[in-house]
Amino acid sequence: MGVTSSARLKELALAHGFETVGVTPALPIEQAISAYRTWLKADYHGEMEYLARHELAKSDPKNLLPSAKAVIALTANYNQEPSNDPKVARYALGRDYHKVLMRAAQRLMKEAMADHEGAEWRVCVDSIPIFERAYANLAGLGWFGKNTMLIDSKRGSWFFIVLVLTSVEFAPDAPALGGCGNCRACIDACPTGAIVQLDGRWQVDSRRCISYQTIEKKGDMEVDTAGWLFGCDVCQEVCPFNQPRESQPDRAKQTTWKDFGRRAFPELNRIPVLTHEEWDRLTQGSAIRRSGYEGLKRNARASLSALPRPPD
Repeated sequence: MGVTSSARLKELALAHGFETVGVTPALPIEQAISAYRTWLKADYHGEMEYLARHELAKSDPKNLLPSAKAVIALTANYNQEPSNDPKVARYALGRDYHKVLMRAAQRLMKEAMADHEGAEWRVCVDSIPIFERAYANLAGLGWFGKNTMLIDSKRGSWFFIVLVLTSVEFAPDAPALGGCGNCRACIDACPTGAIVQLDGRWQVDSRRCISYQTIEKKGDMEVDTAGWLFGCDVCQEVCPFNQPRESQPDRAKQTTWKDFGRRAFPELNRIPVLTHEEWDRLTQGSAIRRSGYEGLKRNARASLSALPRPPD
């Protein structure tokens, strides 16, 4: 079977709500493997030991789907107005994106593969061990910013990435090109200085990152979380590519995915006294559930302590 045009696939992807789509061969990315090993060696993964265990799986897409010939990369916009009480990262304001995007991508692939008898595929959201940003870059969907986010010059960085490994050899796209130039907005704005130089490239030291501290860190937090209850958006909020411009109408557009719409949250000062049942109802079907019952209350107490005190 020869190389298949991706035109129909891309048409269907847009019809299913994805903003951009690209294709790259299902081959190991040696540069990504090397950078990842250096990052792990520096202990920048903190307590996330599962990331070290994922090193082998991440090294080759065929470890996830032996018949893989192509990687389809998709993006889904999650941008919306920020939440300030409580301060929650925009990606977590609605339903858990893992489930939403897994279902959407499966629906897309069932339709796209209807004419490819016997074709295999596997949908990968970011809980699957694969270099999603690196493959999305090679598929032409964006380039790496200094904050390590994937940035689309026309759309910014407020998007999820979904990869689909498939046994169908789709025609590949050209890698995305771009760069931050001399801009240091994200580096200078990071409340904890988590964006650092490592081996000649900008990396995020998770141990300093507010997102890591409020989601993955167990026990007492080790940095001032600057009022954030869950996650952190500072490095994206200050990025010039996420600012609306007349010449770039797709930047900072609001999401059209209804599942990512904001759910109702209690005020910050209510969260430390939530019962387990109240926490369970609040976090059902939400990415915020990952912080756990005690973790979310811990985050709220830290956020409250960071608020400016009223004058005497």
